[in-house]
Amino acid sequence: MCGRFVSPEERALERAFDLGRRDNRNPFARRYNVFPTDTIPFLRLPSSSERLELATGRWGLVPHWWKEAKPPRTSFNARLEEAADKPMWRDAFARSRCLIPAEGWYEWGPAERVDPSTGEIRKVKQPYFIRAKDAAIVCFAGVAAYWKDPKTGAPLRSCAILTAKAEGDLAEVHDRAPVVLPPEAYAAWLHRRIVDPVNVKAIAARRLAPSGFTQWKVRLLVNNAKADGPELIERLDEDEEGGQAPTSAE
Repeated sequence: MCGRFVSPEERALERAFDLGRRDNRNPFARRYNVFPTDTIPFLRLPSSSERLELATGRWGLVPHWWKEAKPPRTSFNARLEEAADKPMWRDAFARSRCLIPAEGWYEWGPAERVDPSTGEIRKVKQPYFIRAKDAAIVCFAGVAAYWKDPKTGAPLRSCAILTAKAEGDLAEVHDRAPVVLPPEAYAAWLHRRIVDPVNVKAIAARRLAPSGFTQWKVRLLVNNAKADGPELIERLDEDEEGGQAPTSAE
Protein backbone atom coordinates (compact mmCIF):
# COMPACT_ATOMS: atom_id res chain seq x y z
CA MET A 1 0.00 0.00 0.00
CA CYS A 2 0.97 3.65 0.09
CA GLY A 3 -0.30 5.51 3.14
CA ARG A 4 2.14 8.45 3.29
CA PHE A 5 4.40 10.11 0.74
CA VAL A 6 6.55 13.17 0.04
CA SER A 7 5.00 15.67 -2.36
CA PRO A 8 7.14 18.14 -4.39
CA GLU A 9 6.59 21.87 -4.30
CA GLU A 10 4.58 23.46 -7.08
CA ARG A 11 7.50 25.21 -8.77
CA ALA A 12 9.49 21.95 -8.92
CA LEU A 13 6.57 20.29 -10.71
CA GLU A 14 6.26 23.15 -13.17
CA ARG A 15 9.93 22.72 -14.07
CA ALA A 16 9.90 18.90 -14.16
CA PHE A 17 6.86 18.64 -16.43
CA ASP A 18 7.28 21.83 -18.46
CA LEU A 19 4.04 23.28 -17.13
CA GLY A 20 2.99 26.88 -17.45
CA ARG A 21 2.65 28.90 -14.27
CA ARG A 22 -0.76 28.59 -12.67
CA ASP A 23 -2.57 31.77 -11.72
CA ASN A 24 -1.83 31.03 -8.10
CA ARG A 25 -0.36 33.58 -5.71
CA ASN A 26 0.14 30.93 -3.03
CA PRO A 27 1.88 27.95 -4.68
CA PHE A 28 1.78 24.78 -2.61
CA ALA A 29 4.93 23.87 -0.72
CA ARG A 30 6.96 20.69 -0.54
CA ARG A 31 5.44 18.31 2.00
CA TYR A 32 7.25 15.47 3.74
CA ASN A 33 4.27 13.69 5.28
CA VAL A 34 1.22 13.72 3.02
CA PHE A 35 -1.65 11.92 4.73
CA PRO A 36 -4.88 10.41 3.32
CA THR A 37 -7.67 13.02 2.91
CA ASP A 38 -5.06 15.78 2.42
CA THR A 39 -5.32 17.98 -0.65
CA ILE A 40 -2.56 16.96 -3.06
CA PRO A 41 -1.34 17.94 -6.55
CA PHE A 42 -1.91 15.63 -9.50
CA LEU A 43 -1.42 15.81 -13.25
CA ARG A 44 -4.25 15.28 -15.72
CA LEU A 45 -5.40 15.99 -19.25
CA PRO A 46 -8.55 18.15 -19.10
CA SER A 47 -11.32 17.24 -21.55
CA SER A 48 -10.95 20.56 -23.36
CA SER A 49 -7.18 20.42 -23.92
CA GLU A 50 -4.26 18.19 -24.85
CA ARG A 51 -1.90 20.10 -22.57
CA LEU A 52 -0.92 18.59 -19.25
CA GLU A 53 -2.58 20.37 -16.34
CA LEU A 54 -1.59 20.58 -12.69
CA ALA A 55 -4.66 20.20 -10.51
CA THR A 56 -5.29 19.61 -6.83
CA GLY A 57 -7.75 17.36 -5.07
CA ARG A 58 -8.54 15.21 -2.06
CA TRP A 59 -6.34 12.12 -1.63
CA GLY A 60 -9.14 9.62 -1.25
CA LEU A 61 -11.43 9.04 -4.20
CA VAL A 62 -15.07 10.12 -4.06
CA PRO A 63 -16.74 8.59 -7.17
CA HIS A 64 -19.13 10.77 -9.15
CA TRP A 65 -22.12 8.62 -8.12
CA TRP A 66 -21.47 8.84 -4.34
CA LYS A 67 -24.72 9.77 -2.54
CA GLU A 68 -23.64 10.06 1.09
CA ALA A 69 -22.62 13.35 2.69
CA LYS A 70 -19.40 11.86 4.12
CA PRO A 71 -16.71 10.65 1.68
CA PRO A 72 -15.55 7.01 1.66
CA ARG A 73 -13.15 6.28 4.50
CA THR A 74 -10.44 4.15 2.86
CA SER A 75 -10.41 5.08 -0.81
CA PHE A 76 -6.88 6.49 -1.04
CA ASN A 77 -5.40 3.28 -2.54
CA ALA A 78 -6.92 1.21 -5.36
CA ARG A 79 -5.71 -2.32 -5.95
CA LEU A 80 -4.72 -2.71 -9.59
CA GLU A 81 -6.12 -6.23 -9.63
CA GLU A 82 -9.60 -4.94 -8.70
CA ALA A 83 -9.78 -1.45 -10.22
CA ALA A 84 -11.40 -2.49 -13.51
CA ASP A 85 -14.29 -4.30 -11.83
CA LYS A 86 -15.10 -2.68 -8.49
CA PRO A 87 -17.71 0.10 -8.71
CA MET A 88 -15.57 2.38 -6.53
CA TRP A 89 -12.82 2.53 -9.17
CA ARG A 90 -14.31 1.23 -12.42
CA ASP A 91 -15.33 4.49 -14.14
CA ALA A 92 -12.23 6.41 -13.08
CA PHE A 93 -9.95 3.54 -14.13
CA ALA A 94 -11.42 3.60 -17.62
CA ARG A 95 -11.95 7.31 -18.22
CA SER A 96 -10.34 9.52 -15.59
CA ARG A 97 -6.74 8.51 -14.95
CA CYS A 98 -4.12 10.85 -13.55
CA LEU A 99 -0.50 10.99 -12.44
CA ILE A 100 0.33 11.70 -8.79
CA PRO A 101 3.88 13.11 -8.49
CA ALA A 102 6.05 12.24 -5.50
CA GLU A 103 9.63 12.41 -4.28
CA GLY A 104 9.16 9.09 -2.50
CA TRP A 105 6.89 7.25 -0.12
CA TYR A 106 6.86 5.48 3.22
CA GLU A 107 6.14 1.86 4.06
CA TRP A 108 6.07 0.10 7.41
CA GLY A 109 7.85 -3.25 7.70
CA PRO A 110 8.06 -5.77 10.53
CA ALA A 111 10.84 -5.34 13.09
CA GLU A 112 11.78 -6.23 16.64
CA ARG A 113 12.80 -3.82 19.35
CA VAL A 114 14.06 -4.30 22.90
CA ASP A 115 11.96 -2.59 25.57
CA PRO A 116 14.59 -0.68 27.61
CA SER A 117 12.58 -0.94 30.81
CA THR A 118 11.86 -4.69 30.71
CA GLY A 119 14.36 -6.14 28.25
CA GLU A 120 11.44 -7.76 26.47
CA ILE A 121 11.65 -8.08 22.68
CA ARG A 122 8.58 -6.52 21.08
CA LYS A 123 7.34 -6.78 17.51
CA VAL A 124 6.94 -3.32 16.01
CA LYS A 125 6.39 -1.58 12.68
CA GLN A 126 9.52 0.08 11.32
CA PRO A 127 8.99 2.93 8.82
CA TYR A 128 11.11 3.08 5.66
CA PHE A 129 11.48 5.85 3.11
CA ILE A 130 11.60 4.71 -0.53
CA ARG A 131 12.60 6.83 -3.50
CA ALA A 132 14.13 6.57 -6.96
CA LYS A 133 17.87 5.89 -6.89
CA ASP A 134 18.51 9.08 -8.86
CA ALA A 135 16.26 11.06 -6.45
CA ALA A 136 14.08 12.18 -9.37
CA ILE A 137 10.41 13.03 -9.04
CA VAL A 138 8.33 9.97 -9.90
CA CYS A 139 4.65 9.57 -10.75
CA PHE A 140 2.23 7.11 -9.23
CA ALA A 141 -0.47 5.78 -11.53
CA GLY A 142 -3.65 7.36 -10.24
CA VAL A 143 -7.37 7.61 -10.85
CA ALA A 144 -9.42 10.77 -10.35
CA ALA A 145 -13.05 11.79 -9.95
CA TYR A 146 -15.24 14.89 -9.88
CA TRP A 147 -18.10 14.85 -7.37
CA LYS A 148 -20.76 17.27 -6.18
CA ASP A 149 -22.10 17.23 -2.65
CA PRO A 150 -25.75 16.07 -2.93
CA LYS A 151 -26.87 18.61 -0.33
CA THR A 152 -24.81 21.71 -1.02
CA GLY A 153 -23.77 21.19 -4.63
CA ALA A 154 -20.17 21.99 -3.69
CA PRO A 155 -17.74 20.39 -6.19
CA LEU A 156 -14.83 18.18 -5.14
CA ARG A 157 -11.94 16.74 -7.09
CA SER A 158 -10.35 13.63 -5.65
CA CYS A 159 -7.87 10.91 -6.55
CA ALA A 160 -6.39 7.58 -5.47
CA ILE A 161 -3.08 5.78 -5.98
CA LEU A 162 -3.01 2.40 -7.67
CA THR A 163 -1.06 -0.32 -5.88
CA ALA A 164 0.13 -3.76 -6.94
CA LYS A 165 2.02 -6.70 -5.48
CA ALA A 166 5.47 -5.61 -4.37
CA GLU A 167 8.48 -7.25 -5.97
CA GLY A 168 12.22 -7.46 -5.34
CA ASP A 169 13.64 -5.47 -2.44
CA LEU A 170 10.36 -3.60 -2.04
CA ALA A 171 8.64 -6.83 -1.00
CA GLU A 172 11.04 -7.15 1.94
CA VAL A 173 9.36 -4.13 3.53
CA HIS A 174 5.71 -4.52 2.49
CA ASP A 175 3.72 -6.88 0.26
CA ARG A 176 2.13 -3.97 -1.68
CA ALA A 177 3.69 -1.01 -3.48
CA PRO A 178 2.37 1.93 -5.49
CA VAL A 179 2.43 1.56 -9.28
CA VAL A 180 5.22 3.94 -10.37
CA LEU A 181 5.09 4.59 -14.12
CA PRO A 182 8.12 5.34 -16.31
CA PRO A 183 7.97 8.69 -18.15
CA GLU A 184 7.47 6.95 -21.48
CA ALA A 185 4.14 5.57 -20.19
CA TYR A 186 2.70 8.88 -19.01
CA ALA A 187 1.00 9.83 -22.28
CA ALA A 188 -0.65 6.44 -22.67
CA TRP A 189 -1.85 6.43 -19.06
CA LEU A 190 -3.53 9.82 -19.54
CA HIS A 191 -4.93 9.05 -23.01
CA ARG A 192 -8.70 9.50 -22.84
CA ARG A 193 -9.45 7.10 -25.69
CA ILE A 194 -7.78 4.14 -24.00
CA VAL A 195 -10.69 2.75 -21.99
CA ASP A 196 -10.44 -1.02 -22.37
CA PRO A 197 -9.34 -2.44 -18.98
CA VAL A 198 -6.98 -4.91 -20.63
CA ASN A 199 -5.11 -2.08 -22.32
CA VAL A 200 -5.12 0.06 -19.18
CA LYS A 201 -3.67 -2.78 -17.12
CA ALA A 202 -1.00 -3.31 -19.79
CA ILE A 203 0.11 0.30 -19.34
CA ALA A 204 0.29 -0.15 -15.57
CA ALA A 205 2.32 -3.32 -16.07
CA ARG A 206 5.11 -1.15 -17.47
CA ARG A 207 5.77 0.16 -13.96
CA LEU A 208 9.35 0.85 -12.91
CA ALA A 209 11.33 -2.16 -11.72
CA PRO A 210 12.22 -2.49 -8.03
CA SER A 211 15.90 -2.14 -8.94
CA GLY A 212 15.24 1.53 -9.72
CA PHE A 213 14.53 2.36 -6.08
CA THR A 214 16.46 2.68 -2.86
CA GLN A 215 15.10 2.50 0.68
CA TRP A 216 16.23 3.12 4.23
CA LYS A 217 14.87 3.12 7.76
CA VAL A 218 13.59 6.41 9.16
CA ARG A 219 12.56 7.54 12.63
CA LEU A 220 9.10 7.08 14.09
CA LEU A 221 8.47 10.79 13.64
CA VAL A 222 6.60 9.98 10.43
CA ASN A 223 3.94 8.19 12.47
CA ASN A 224 2.75 11.59 13.66
CA ALA A 225 0.39 12.97 11.03
CA LYS A 226 1.22 16.52 12.16
CA ALA A 227 4.98 16.13 11.66
CA ASP A 228 6.38 17.62 8.46
CA GLY A 229 10.02 18.38 7.65
CA PRO A 230 13.21 17.01 6.06
CA GLU A 231 14.10 15.17 9.27
CA LEU A 232 11.33 12.67 8.45
CA ILE A 233 13.32 11.21 5.54
CA GLU A 234 16.74 11.20 7.21
CA ARG A 235 18.38 7.81 7.59
CA LEU A 236 17.85 6.23 10.98
CA ASP A 237 20.91 5.88 13.14
CA GLU A 238 20.66 2.24 14.22
CA ASP A 239 21.57 3.31 17.78
CA GLU A 240 18.38 5.36 17.95
CA GLU A 241 16.15 2.26 18.10
CA GLY A 242 13.52 3.90 15.95
CA GLY A 243 13.83 7.42 17.28
CA GLN A 244 11.12 9.49 18.89
CA ALA A 245 7.93 7.72 19.86
CA PRO A 246 4.88 8.58 17.76
CA THR A 247 1.94 10.60 18.98
CA SER A 248 -0.35 8.78 16.56
CA ALA A 249 0.59 5.31 15.34
CA GLU A 250 0.55 4.09 11.75
